[in-house]
Amino acid sequence: MDIKKKDVDALNAVVTVVISKDDYQDKVTKILNNYKKTANIPGFRKGHIPMGMVKKQYGRGVLVEEVNKLLQEGLHNFLTQEKLDVLGNPLPKNETEINWDNDEFTFEFDLGLSPSFKVDVAKKAVTAYKIVADKEMLDNQVKSIRKQYGTLKSKTEVAKADEITGTFTCEEKGIDKSTTIELDSLKGKSQIKALIGAKPGDVVSLKTKGMFAQEQDNQKHFDVSAEDAKGLSVDVSFKIEEVNTREMADLNQELFDKLFGEGNVTSEKALKEKIKEDAEKQFAQQSDQKMLNDVVESLIENTKFDLPKDFLERWIQVSGENPMTPEEAKAEYARSEKGLRYQLIEGKLRAEHNLQVSFDELKAYALDMIKVQMAQFGQLDPSEEELNNIASRIMSNQEEVKRLSEQLNSSKLLDFFKENAKLKIKEVSYDKFIKEAYA
Repeated sequence: MDIKKKDVDALNAVVTVVISKDDYQDKVTKILNNYKKTANIPGFRKGHIPMGMVKKQYGRGVLVEEVNKLLQEGLHNFLTQEKLDVLGNPLPKNETEINWDNDEFTFEFDLGLSPSFKVDVAKKAVTAYKIVADKEMLDNQVKSIRKQYGTLKSKTEVAKADEITGTFTCEEKGIDKSTTIELDSLKGKSQIKALIGAKPGDVVSLKTKGMFAQEQDNQKHFDVSAEDAKGLSVDVSFKIEEVNTREMADLNQELFDKLFGEGNVTSEKALKEKIKEDAEKQFAQQSDQKMLNDVVESLIENTKFDLPKDFLERWIQVSGENPMTPEEAKAEYARSEKGLRYQLIEGKLRAEHNLQVSFDELKAYALDMIKVQMAQFGQLDPSEEELNNIASRIMSNQEEVKRLSEQLNSSKLLDFFKENAKLKIKEVSYDKFIKEAYA
């Protein structure tokens, strides 16, 4: 077998594979001899079939199969030995031109080559948000805790800040939903005005448009679909069943112990510090994910290289379960090009900076995750044997291994970017972060 590569340009090449009779003849003859012994052909006793008859019936099929086996094996070995970094798979150029009556066969394949490029993670500054729990947030959290652990007191008339339990109905939209609303949660001034002074047993007509600040509240209180919740604008009746005011809980040691365990928090100041600490841990996860997404976008935008576009469009066209038209393949390439570029960038970063995940790292990661989960259920000191048994079960589950690998891969990449990317730290409140990051 003779295999040669000819470069068309920096991103495209043609591989020519020549398979001669000496490469396949012994294998074909051996298979046909076995067929001669075992084949069932009408008119001949088993094992006494003339070789000419065997070749006539099976020869072409065996030849094609064995040559294709040699072809695939030879091509794979060549790409591996030559360390060719190819995109997609080799595409046959002349498969319809092969004359199987010949003794020698020449196959040609187009290759799409991975581009050569450099990645500079510090080329352009990316904003990294540091989200802080500000005074307003802490005060609101304390207020929310006091309300949550407070006591309800029944009332005979709706006033500001009361909680109202009742049933919304609207025949037009099929609404018939029992719910509890806090007057403070309503956005619409006309709805608030209509409810103040109402009593249990009253039926109040309200407009849904602008009643709540968030569309998901329409889903929650009117029990409508997400689609109907968008801009919901109908008249509803609200039959009031209960009116309650919530007397907020005192900030005392009993409440502190209920929230954080005995003696862990002993004052309002310490309570706010604990709330701040817990909140900012959660905020850090959100800001890290935002930073990771922004660094990725920056790398895609600022790492310039060409791709073998024509080759990739042809490969997309024929590689799926259902072949595409050229137009469909072109559209699919346009949709997937950004993702392909980042795959190449990430692959280069992982190779150059040793960011691959090893089995030992994955197992250690699984063990740490198990310890955290067991601690949440009060098992603070599990035995090594118990931990290893659970880890073994997890590592034998392919889906779990894939999920943990993705998490650890993302974590290693995040740590790498934190150390090496050009980050511009910006301290913001959570509300401002939401406005800026997801505007």
